Amino acid sequence: CLGLYKFKIVKVTEQFKSVVVAATLAIATYYLISWLFSMFTSFVPVHYGNSMMSIGISVFVIVIAALNLFLDFDRMEKGVEQKMPKYMEWFAAMGLIITLVWLYIEFLRLLSKLNRK
Repeated sequence: CLGLYKFKIVKVTEQFKSVVVAATLAIATYYLISWLFSMFTSFVPVHYGNSMMSIGISVFVIVIAALNLFLDFDRMEKGVEQKMPKYMEWFAAMGLIITLVWLYIEFLRLLSKLNRK
């Protein structure tokens, strides 16, 4: 992802940002609703199994998590261009770490599903 961003193969436009943020919020909402339903009912979310639908959802989430890396890189680059204060580096770094952890967890979840298949 860093190479694609660095060589401007993928450009982070306002439309790109809004689509990625909307997809990320949709995923977060889906996970939250699934979690709440599973706490109070016998509902088992679709993304828990190892069906093709579950694997497809995992791949979609991994793609969105990877696209969030572009947003993190853009935020860092804009911060450097705008000469943000030194303490703002921590916010950008924390965002990148959160995205990487999310991506790692989703990869592990996908590998687990593929292993059970």
